[in-house]
Amino acid sequence: MLYKEWLNIWLENYIKPTSKQRTYLRYAELAQLHIVPRLGTCEMDELTVDALQKFVNRLLLCGNIKTHKGLSSNTVCSIINVLQNSLKSATYAGYSQNYVADKVKRPPKEEKEIACFTLEEQKVIERAVQNSPKKKLYGIVLCFYTGLRIGELLALTWSDIDLNKGVMHVTKSCHDGKDEYGKYIKVVESPKTRSSKRDIPLPKQLVPQLKSIMKSGCEYVVSSKGQGVSVRSYQRSFDLLLKRLNIAHRGFHALRHTFATRALECGMDVKTLSEVLGHRSPTLTLDRYAHSVSEHKKDMMNRLGKLL
Repeated sequence: MLYKEWLNIWLENYIKPTSKQRTYLRYAELAQLHIVPRLGTCEMDELTVDALQKFVNRLLLCGNIKTHKGLSSNTVCSIINVLQNSLKSATYAGYSQNYVADKVKRPPKEEKEIACFTLEEQKVIERAVQNSPKKKLYGIVLCFYTGLRIGELLALTWSDIDLNKGVMHVTKSCHDGKDEYGKYIKVVESPKTRSSKRDIPLPKQLVPQLKSIMKSGCEYVVSSKGQGVSVRSYQRSFDLLLKRLNIAHRGFHALRHTFATRALECGMDVKTLSEVLGHRSPTLTLDRYAHSVSEHKKDMMNRLGKLL
């Protein structure tokens, strides 16, 4: 059997369930763009460690289809995930004799620079949102003070928020998908990890503000014209807001990074922050926000030094 034939079987029968739709779409994209053109016509048992490693090395050197430059380490690692998962399944299903893809050497992952807004920029954005007639923009303020991911924000319904107790229940996420006709749709599903399901205590100052936007006639907290908002549309609204305010462009995820940075600056301990963010462990939080933690430590030590 050719590898491209097995990839189709694997994607349709091993990855396709709705609960894994995002994974399916990502794996299918990587397979079509990078794996099938180079390895698709290989017989299953021709995919030796040497052949797979040469393929990975070529991706790092000139794997970008448009520019012919190397792909990022993180993208290559995602492609290796497709190779390993599909070939392991092929071995279990009897379509391949030996599983060797686990011997492929991965490139070191690249740590993305943490981009966040300054306190002054944050205040400018908050004022603009509060003064805007577009109530859907309030989700931006909500992210500044809860650290929600964009998918979690746009999947949030009023039933997820207990305004009496001041607690938000994060139980789902969403992303943009396509229906059978190729039309973009909003896909709501369970979070990727168990730790992503969490309860976030709301700052008491947010509660009256949330009550004031509750009369939207829509189950979703972030809505427009009585309908939930897609990820693509909300990102576009965020980009336009930054442009109008003459604030340097940053991705929507910068709101989450800003929340984490402000929380550390206010003295929140890393374990609590980790739980609020929905990280697997405080170690991940420490690794990601090491610079912010370092600045916080320096400030604490200087405070202590005032006793001299």
